[in-house]
Amino acid sequence: MRNQIVILAAGKGTRMGNPKVPKVLVMLKNKPLILYVLEEMEKINQLAKPVLVVGFGAGKVQQVLGNNYLYAFQDKQLGTAHALQAAKNKVKAENILVLYGDMPFIKAESLKDLIKQHFKSGSKVSMLTAETKNFKGGNVSLEHYGRIIRSPVGDIAGIVEYKDATDVQRKLKEVNPGIYMFQTKWLWENLKKIENKNKQNEYYLTDIVQIALSQGEKINSILVDTKEVLGINSREDLQIAEQLLK
Repeated sequence: MRNQIVILAAGKGTRMGNPKVPKVLVMLKNKPLILYVLEEMEKINQLAKPVLVVGFGAGKVQQVLGNNYLYAFQDKQLGTAHALQAAKNKVKAENILVLYGDMPFIKAESLKDLIKQHFKSGSKVSMLTAETKNFKGGNVSLEHYGRIIRSPVGDIAGIVEYKDATDVQRKLKEVNPGIYMFQTKWLWENLKKIENKNKQNEYYLTDIVQIALSQGEKINSILVDTKEVLGINSREDLQIAEQLLK
């Protein structure tokens, strides 16, 4: 198969008032968060069996979702790059589409567009971005996303995580939802180069973009609606999502 999806789903639901429940199993309108993502994923043809990276409450996730997926285990939560590395032995496709199990509004059409543009551009790294007018109301959760840095000609020149950003960078309105497509061989050769020299001491998957840029690679990107990339990380986010589903 040419393409395979990896869904990062190892987090806890602590900030949503469910410390004993894996975050992706937190209920949104009587359905676990991750099922919204999986249902959209099923609309994409010609995919190898998806890989779910699980950690906290792994057994519960498998019990709910069943045997339609491959499972990779992240033993410690050391960041998104560390989570993706856990999936290495399960991935067999030429390209990997990486997304998160807590983004219930992502649409299959956007993911199809990303796949198409990834092949058309021949990029080693392709990604979705979103641009917001402000970080208020339904977009409040986007404020803590990483910011996209653009060159004078409009190319992606870098990504800075919110916690590491300057005040000026935090005012940028284009954000990184963390949904990428990689050429698999290139990814595994370069993922191991990521270091944890940041305020969180975590291995950020976003750093792979800087590695690609340092090699002269152009980052292919597609702009999507902010609603599609709203992540659910708190009770407040869950309430916003419930309103959006009405």
